Amino acid sequence: MTEVAFHFNAPDKLAYACRLLRKAMGSGARVVVTAPADVLARLNSLLWTFSQLDFIPHATTSDPAHVLAASPVVLAESLAELPHQQVLLNLGVQVPAGFEQFERLIEVVSLDDDDRQLARGRWKHYTEGGHTIVRHDLALKGANG
Repeated sequence: MTEVAFHFNAPDKLAYACRLLRKAMGSGARVVVTAPADVLARLNSLLWTFSQLDFIPHATTSDPAHVLAASPVVLAESLAELPHQQVLLNLGVQVPAGFEQFERLIEVVSLDDDDRQLARGRWKHYTEGGHTIVRHDLALKGANG
């Protein structure tokens, strides 16, 4: 069963996602990020600029198959036909269809009330499906920068 974790209280969801992807890549994890196209486009740009010292190799599903297969991070609107199913990072507002094919699912939740409310619905969906959820409160950890 997919391991589910929620990371709450991210002041800047995309900046936090970049740091999370850097950490995942450093540990050797392969990650698929799912979100609407506009969010993925902003994340794609941010991955090129968020740190002068780090580069996070990434690809989009429109890239050639050999590029996707070699990339530790794949940005995808849909979870169909992906090169790996290790970690899924959901930056969207809905439960990603097909998340069950991944070993781990990470949900990032901002401080925005609407985002928090939508996250509650996803939390409920996962718990009703029998998933145990790990909660990470970024405000308590001081990781909210």
